[in-house]
Amino acid sequence: MIPTPDEAESEIDRRGTFAPGNRLLGRVIGCSGSKATISAFAGKDGNGLAELWSVGRLISISVGANRVVALVCSMETASAAWSETSDNVMHIEVELVGEIHPGVSGKTEFSAGISQYPYLGAVVHRMRSSDLAVIYDPGVVDTAVIGRLTQDPTLGALIHVPSLLSRHFAVVGTTGVGKTTAVTLLLHKALQADPSLRVLILDPHNEFAAAFPTESVVIDTDTLDLPFWLFRLEEFTEVLFRGRPPVAEEIDVLRDLIPEAKRMFKGSTDTALIRRGPEKSSLTADTPVPYRVADLLALIDERIGKLEGRSEKPHLRSLKVRIQAAINDPRYEFMFSSNTIHDTILQTISHIFRIPGDGKPVTTFQLSGIPSEVVNSVASILCRMAFEIALWSAGGVRILVVCEEAHRYVPADPNLGFFPTRQAISRIAKEGRKYGVSLGVITQRPGELDPTILSQCSTVFAMRLSNDHDQEIIRSAIPDSSASTMSFLSSIGNGEAIAFGEAVAVPMRMMFERVSDDVLPRANSGLQPVHKGDPNSVDLRKIVMRMRHIDDSQRPQAPQPMSHRPHTEQLPSIDPGGEFGTAPARRRATDQQAYAPFGQDRSCGSNEPDAAPAASRHELSSLRSSLLKKPLSSLLKE
Repeated sequence: MIPTPDEAESEIDRRGTFAPGNRLLGRVIGCSGSKATISAFAGKDGNGLAELWSVGRLISISVGANRVVALVCSMETASAAWSETSDNVMHIEVELVGEIHPGVSGKTEFSAGISQYPYLGAVVHRMRSSDLAVIYDPGVVDTAVIGRLTQDPTLGALIHVPSLLSRHFAVVGTTGVGKTTAVTLLLHKALQADPSLRVLILDPHNEFAAAFPTESVVIDTDTLDLPFWLFRLEEFTEVLFRGRPPVAEEIDVLRDLIPEAKRMFKGSTDTALIRRGPEKSSLTADTPVPYRVADLLALIDERIGKLEGRSEKPHLRSLKVRIQAAINDPRYEFMFSSNTIHDTILQTISHIFRIPGDGKPVTTFQLSGIPSEVVNSVASILCRMAFEIALWSAGGVRILVVCEEAHRYVPADPNLGFFPTRQAISRIAKEGRKYGVSLGVITQRPGELDPTILSQCSTVFAMRLSNDHDQEIIRSAIPDSSASTMSFLSSIGNGEAIAFGEAVAVPMRMMFERVSDDVLPRANSGLQPVHKGDPNSVDLRKIVMRMRHIDDSQRPQAPQPMSHRPHTEQLPSIDPGGEFGTAPARRRATDQQAYAPFGQDRSCGSNEPDAAPAASRHELSSLRSSLLKKPLSSLLKE
């Protein structure tokens, strides 16, 4: 029988011959507790042996019946030069990783510990494919192939999916190395292994919608209804003060009056009797119970009118102005639209967290259109609700929260960021495993991420990192036995990563699978481009209207009279009265009925672009303008 190459090499190793032409790599000439030095021989022409040595490769050292696994760290020739006329001797420094030995059942096994260290003169040979398969086999079921080993592309890179999800994971790497594509692959593998999993992606760049075309629901500013009464007091004040330090007196007023507004919404008119009842302690400013902003403003006006509130009047007036500015800001429509004044908490949770999923278990929450001063509050609400749903369902709902650009929400500096967001994400990282909620962290700057969050991620996929501080952060998280693996972080290619942690057997350098083009993540703002081609011919009018949150796609463009048409080319002008008086603000389809003109049913189709006559629109605009100019207190009295 003709022996296989591995069997032939093994036979040569056992004979111990050290001559050019065989597959013996070298012998051990020095050893310490964690490293060893190997002397290798290469002829003047290399003899094929010099090519077998490269930094980052695993090699095998025979020690009795066991084979010690070592990782090549550095190499040099004994004479600090390469001879073209004589044989060359190389000194290779390796890091001891573990050993392969016969198991109790007779099956070959790998262990991270070393029972027998190499002796001087121990034979060194290249790692066989069969040994690599044993080393990187997690030894459990529920594994998934996410790529190929860099050292041997014929072997798949395996991860244990339950460990990946239950103990959190992180994907780090500089811009452009393929983090988003890698996360897309991991999420598809996770959904295949656990179809009941619900995934919430905080997507600041609107990239993941294209990665899950049939499995996801996209939530953006046009489809989002996140009622303001779901915000806790700290989150609501973050919106009102727009990221600036809040005023303590105004917060105290909100803490007192918001519960009163919630009682008024429930239909109780005698608030004095309610204060004596047991419900006093059940309704707080943080309780997710609906209330009306009009009631809150009326209570502020009532307190302003009292004599004892004379000293508080400046703060009360300032608070009232802040609230009115927020509800009149079109960017905050997802908080204060007509749909948010009803008790829609069931519909909101069902839509965001996919309960039931209806075949779409993924929610891509696009944060790019949300005002920057509200993003932290929205992220805080979503992470907090994810933990509470998993907690109160007793593990019945499995949720994975994926935070793209996580260093924005939980920065390393405790003085930066929004504390409730940091608290909500930290709670998932520390306690989520007990209740079935997991965390996926994606960042290009691990050095700017809260070390507590990164330390809770038991599996890390480290892609190329060029910053020394970022490399040091990842190097401190990897086991000491494979610390030299991190020296490759600055030179690995795109789509390549060093994976280590609970989901893999040993730290491995691997290449992620290619993701098919139909699920390749890409930026998508949800808006069609205004014009393709020469920037000089771009319709600037439409760009400005988008900036002003005005949608004129359904409004007919009246032809301009010939006598008024300009004879010279100029930039398009925007008439504030014409635009803001006739063009409706951007509303979701569910809001069209509530904001339809009087006497017109927008649920019925019409062949004409705009069924309401121009006179009716002008009258409606005048009515709106007159109502906005009136004080709110006078409207409430009427």
